[in-house]
Amino acid sequence: MKFAVILLLVLIAACAAGSFITQGQTAAWYAGEYSERTAGLILALHLDDVFHSLWFIVLTGFLCLNLLLCNVLRLPSLIRRWKRAGSEEEIRKYKASGSCTGTEDPEKLFRKLQFRRIIRSESGMYAFKNRAGIWGAWVCHLGILLVIIGFGLGQSLKQEYTVYGVPGQSLAVGDTSYIVTIDKFDIDLRNDDTVQQYSSEITVRNASEGTSESGTVAVNAPAKMFGMKFYQNSTGWAADVNITKDGEALQTETVCAGNYLPVKDKQDLVILFNAFYPDYVMVEGQGPMTASSELKNPAYLYSAFYQGQMLGMGVLEKEEVLTIDEYSVSFASPQPYTLIQIRKDPFAPVALAGGLVTLAGLILAFYIQSAWIRAEQDQEGNWTVEAGSRKGGVLFRDRFMEEAGKYGYVQVGEDKE
Repeated sequence: MKFAVILLLVLIAACAAGSFITQGQTAAWYAGEYSERTAGLILALHLDDVFHSLWFIVLTGFLCLNLLLCNVLRLPSLIRRWKRAGSEEEIRKYKASGSCTGTEDPEKLFRKLQFRRIIRSESGMYAFKNRAGIWGAWVCHLGILLVIIGFGLGQSLKQEYTVYGVPGQSLAVGDTSYIVTIDKFDIDLRNDDTVQQYSSEITVRNASEGTSESGTVAVNAPAKMFGMKFYQNSTGWAADVNITKDGEALQTETVCAGNYLPVKDKQDLVILFNAFYPDYVMVEGQGPMTASSELKNPAYLYSAFYQGQMLGMGVLEKEEVLTIDEYSVSFASPQPYTLIQIRKDPFAPVALAGGLVTLAGLILAFYIQSAWIRAEQDQEGNWTVEAGSRKGGVLFRDRFMEEAGKYGYVQVGEDKE
């Protein structure tokens, strides 16, 4: 237990460091943000990528091993305790939380306290309930172990991809044989013009097998196809980039904001679509902005590069054209694009099972209250009833004494008058 506590404290400190220190940046970035000594310490301890560092993985492995061995070592004694929990011999060993005396047959009291299986013996009667509660802590530890294993292996072995585009486009899913076709993309707005929901209707095709599946993906409502989950992640603006050469149409392609388009017959010449402004205004001291989300005065921020060197940057409003030598560039047909995240985690069911097992363990530990009761009758016909519980003993005693009082029993040591 001491070792487990130490591991948990170290892991909590590591998680805190991973939350406060920006992860995944370059050495130069940390040197600029922190002092030279602090930056060196962050890089030396791999605090720039805490959750994938070797020492974090090793400590997590030790915690899993600790939980596993604790459960394995406790299992034989727990099984023995569970088997003998309801025996008369064992019940006589338990220390009572409450004790009372009276003349009424205690069977009604037993049943009022929800003791169903009442056993009578030569000395009186006894009962035990909720033996399953004994397993609470053990089941909870098992669930936590499954959660850690499922989440850890899932983070290490999961596959994640991102596709984005406009309706009508078909997009390859990374290096897989799957192709996502965006059939429809809807943005539902509230009365105050704020977004209520994004949703995409998509078709996923396995090119190697020729099979396909269709579904709808919305925020907080992923779709599952081909063993993968598809999440509606975000949206942005896309537009058609039209390029002509010497007045003749050369190429037209739909480009999402933030992406670039090399000129078809001159690959060193690249047009970058930086941003889109649906209702364009130029604010002095702040630059280009949009006054609203409505398509009132569309404008496009672009950058032009040749052989990696910037030629220029500017804003093109509707029907304006950028001319570079014999090439002319214009933007048209703005429309929202959808960004879909695709995830395949083979260990997600393990983590889910661990969460359910942990929940079951917590219910067993805190809700299923193991308790016992015994009653003995003396030669004068008086009954002495004792009861107790190892979990919530004080609360159980108070309920026991309250119910016993209703049947004329009085607490041992109190004046019966």
